[in-house]
Amino acid sequence: PDADKYVDVGSDTLGNMSRLMGGINVPNLQQLGLGNLSEIKGVPAIEFPIGDYGRLEEISEGKDSTTGHWELMGVHTKVAFPTYPNGFPSEVMQQFTEMTGYEILGNKASSGTTIIEELGDEHLATRKLIVYTSADSVFQIAAHDSVCDKEELYRVCEIARELLAPPHNVSRVIARPFSGESGNFSRTPYRHDYSLNPPESMVLPRLQQQGVKVQSIGKIYDLYCGFGIEKSHTSLNNRQGMENLERIYSQLLEENSENKNLVLLNLVDFDMLWGHRNDPKGMKEGLEVFDVWLGTFIKSLRSDDLLLMTADHGNDPTTPTTDHSREHVPIIGYRGGQLQGRDLGVRDGFMDVGATFADFFGAEKPELGKSFLN
Repeated sequence: PDADKYVDVGSDTLGNMSRLMGGINVPNLQQLGLGNLSEIKGVPAIEFPIGDYGRLEEISEGKDSTTGHWELMGVHTKVAFPTYPNGFPSEVMQQFTEMTGYEILGNKASSGTTIIEELGDEHLATRKLIVYTSADSVFQIAAHDSVCDKEELYRVCEIARELLAPPHNVSRVIARPFSGESGNFSRTPYRHDYSLNPPESMVLPRLQQQGVKVQSIGKIYDLYCGFGIEKSHTSLNNRQGMENLERIYSQLLEENSENKNLVLLNLVDFDMLWGHRNDPKGMKEGLEVFDVWLGTFIKSLRSDDLLLMTADHGNDPTTPTTDHSREHVPIIGYRGGQLQGRDLGVRDGFMDVGATFADFFGAEKPELGKSFLN
């Protein structure tokens, strides 16, 4: 309902993409209730979904990954993180140069692939770092791996994170290494995010206090700065993410312990490769690959296992912008062997996810959010 504030009126990630592509084939998500949430071509509503299905309406200010992930775990961001559509102030960039020893190129809002094509040659010739931003609250630093290896780039990003204090407390500093030759540059998979520390009201540490062992796959660890997460697993793409989840779940079954376990997975390709690059074909095919995997995975779940699927923002690949979009996001829940689901309706805030985790594991009820367990 507030999409106009974010210049996102008409954004509809799944609906617009499916219509442009002539429909999508995701029978497992359909059985779980995805088609009952909105008009998605190729995914008609069914009378008796087996999953619990609903929408989450974000209440925080912003539509970036940090704000979305924090709200999922009970944090209401009332003041949006600062954005810099015209680049960062000269005093910030002067401090950056003094503290890191590197001069900079760019300092503007841009797509990551576009700016390395534009400035990559000059970067190699001058060894100046490429600094850029987007519509999100991000300070991104791109460097060719012959100028900065990833450890050096990470060092520079850590300095930038320390530098960017209020009023310039951007939500994330992001390392963007790339490789290749002139005319054929490509970003490597060693991106690394440096987020602000989340508030103490976040649910994950409370789960830990209740004895829940929390593991994360992909960039989730960075977005939460590791708060409440016991172990992190690298994932460079969707395929690795799904493989890691299968592997970890199998190990937990083999251990057959009485421990409570929560595994968090971010499937990064939907955002990084297809949403931000306006690639509806890639998003369609990626969803269909995920759906095939999902059909097998849910068959392995036990009755005391809970699977939740959601998003931290929209990312409509059919609109002119390559930025995130302010939308309702789907929430789908499934217990192993579940035969009939429920309509969860429109939930007031992403934090109902964190409240549901707390309820499921018997942890202290968070300050915000309402559980949607039976």
